[in-house]
Amino acid sequence: MNDSLKIPRRKLADEVFDRLYRQLLNGDYRPGDVLPSERELMESFGVGRPAIREAMQALERLGLVAIHHGQRPRVVAPSAEGMLAQIELTAMHMLSTEPASLEHLKEARAFFELGMVARAARNIEDKGIARLEDLVEQQRRALNSDIEAFIAADMAFHVTIAETTANPIFIAVSRAMLDWLARFHASLLHWKGNESITLEEHQRILVALADGDEAAAVREMDLHLTRARTLYLPS
Repeated sequence: MNDSLKIPRRKLADEVFDRLYRQLLNGDYRPGDVLPSERELMESFGVGRPAIREAMQALERLGLVAIHHGQRPRVVAPSAEGMLAQIELTAMHMLSTEPASLEHLKEARAFFELGMVARAARNIEDKGIARLEDLVEQQRRALNSDIEAFIAADMAFHVTIAETTANPIFIAVSRAMLDWLARFHASLLHWKGNESITLEEHQRILVALADGDEAAAVREMDLHLTRARTLYLPS
C-alpha cells in the first residue's frame, strides 16, 4: 500500500491540545481564568505529563495561555497584537525568500495608510493633532543629529494616525507592517538625505488633518508614500 495514503497516528499531545482548544473556544475558561493543574489534566485525559506539557506549550505559542514557573497556566485575553505576533516568523520568512513580497507589502501599506488618513481626517480629535504635532517637533529636533530618533518618530507618526480610528486591528496592522519593513529591511532603508523632505511631508499631512480636509490628507499621504517607496531600494 502507498505510504502516502496511510492515516498517521496522532500524538497524545495533539489530542490534548485539541480538547483544551475546544474548551477555550466554547468559553469553558475565560480570559484570566487558570487552567487545571498538570496532575488534574493528566487524570482527566488519562495521559502522562509530557503530553500535557507539550500541549500547553503549543497553546502558549499561539498566545492563548500564559505559563509562569510554579503557577498554573492562565488564559490570556486575545488581542490583535497577539494575533499578528503569531504570523511574524512566517512574514519574515516570506520577505526573505520571495522577492516580490516586499513590493506586495509596500503596496498593501500604501493602500492601508490612505484609508487610515482619510478616516483620521474625519474623526481625529484635538489630542490626536497634539500628538502628531509633538512627533513632528521630535523629528525637527532630531533632524541631522539623531537618525534613530528621527525614524522612531516617523514610524510613530503613522501609527498615531491609525490610533485615531480606535480600531485595535487597524492599529496592530499599522505597527506590524512598519515593524516588518524597518526591522527586516533596515539595511535597505536609505533615510540619509531625505529627512528634511519627510519632515515637510509630515507637516503637510498634519495641516490637512488639522483642517479636517480629507481630500488634501489623502493627496499628501499618497505623495509621501509614493516618494518614500524609492527609499526601499537595494544597495
